[in-house]
Amino acid sequence: MRTAFIAIVVFLPALSFAQMPPAAWSARAQVMSIEEIEREARANNPEIRVIESRVAVAKARTSGAGALDDPTLMYRNWGTPLEKPWDWNQSQQMFMYQQTLPGPGKRMARTEVANRQVAEVDTQVEVMRREIGVRVRKAYYDLLRSVDEHRIHNQQMDLSKQALQSATVKYTVGRVPQQDVLKAQIAMTRLADHLIMLDQQEESARAELNVLMGRDPGAPLEIIGEYGNSRALPSLAELERTALDNRPELKAIAAGGAVANAQLALARKAYTPDFTVAGGYMLMPDGSTFRNNYMAELTVSLPWLDKRKHDGEIKEAEAAVSVVRSAHNAQVNTAFFEIQQALIRARAAERSLKLYSNTLRPQAEAALKSANAAYEHDRTDFLNLIDSQNLVLDVETSYFKAAADFDSRIAELERAIGAPIPAGSPKTRVAEVK
Repeated sequence: MRTAFIAIVVFLPALSFAQMPPAAWSARAQVMSIEEIEREARANNPEIRVIESRVAVAKARTSGAGALDDPTLMYRNWGTPLEKPWDWNQSQQMFMYQQTLPGPGKRMARTEVANRQVAEVDTQVEVMRREIGVRVRKAYYDLLRSVDEHRIHNQQMDLSKQALQSATVKYTVGRVPQQDVLKAQIAMTRLADHLIMLDQQEESARAELNVLMGRDPGAPLEIIGEYGNSRALPSLAELERTALDNRPELKAIAAGGAVANAQLALARKAYTPDFTVAGGYMLMPDGSTFRNNYMAELTVSLPWLDKRKHDGEIKEAEAAVSVVRSAHNAQVNTAFFEIQQALIRARAAERSLKLYSNTLRPQAEAALKSANAAYEHDRTDFLNLIDSQNLVLDVETSYFKAAADFDSRIAELERAIGAPIPAGSPKTRVAEVK
């Protein structure tokens, strides 16, 4: 009997250290709210920065899109006698400046294409920001859920310790068999195993948040906040209307359509002739009547003589416009499908959360209180008590998973429509991490 009791005393301190979450070990961790994390992710996320750099490159091209071709300066010497190649007084010297001028409207059309391309790339920034925002919120709620599960784990550990102490006392006085003490030890060992899983989930979510903010994955980080506010989910028709006005992908397709139309307008300008003007000074050989002369030259392109080439360019541009229109219709269908799926998942998560909050949690807590009281008065066995404790742990863990899942589904739904869903009255604060 003493041997079993001593083994229990040695076993408990080892578990008491394990139940401390790793996040508590870092005293220098930065404490951030979801709003602060989202701001830092928008400012420093590497994927967003890549798209923003592409926008900067596209903007840099606009200033030169409608510029003239480089002018040319030419020097020409002809008529120099072979017998006296050094005698330039016997040759003609010519200096000429030449500039090509695109046909009317071509420079403006090129500038329009460049500006539309900037707008198209710029919409990709918003697409990436929305995507990163969803990932941030999912990781945030995963971390928040993990911390809540740590708290529930600690509460269950305290209950298991009390049950172990009660079983030990009863075993000492011969009221229960040693099997009850061993079951209590097994229950605490299972909690220790559960803690390993929680630690893994918490560190994984913390690392993901750091990466999304452009920080080192192992940087210390703590979060403060609560689960989202309750809100009435809009109808599918309302969500679809919102998506048509706000979804970034649809804006990107529209911007791509504007680029295609601008390129078509530029292609149709191919039949507008270009002009090349040139002017020069000529120095005639010594002894000429008029030794100083000037020269003017005008060249006009004849695009009508290459009709096959330009017609092909126009047809290609028209086909590109048609492709963009088809892509827009396909994107709208995809967006509506994603909205419907996200709404279905959000409604299911909402029902699950209400079920755990209003029914399962009170039932599990009542069952545990009843089992505790019955065991204290020897009206039930220890296995029933352990089952009740495990049930509470499972229900509480599932509740916080449902809460985090609901907020994640809302984030997905907002991502699908490209705009936030109005929040209702705040829910009760269920978790805070400091």
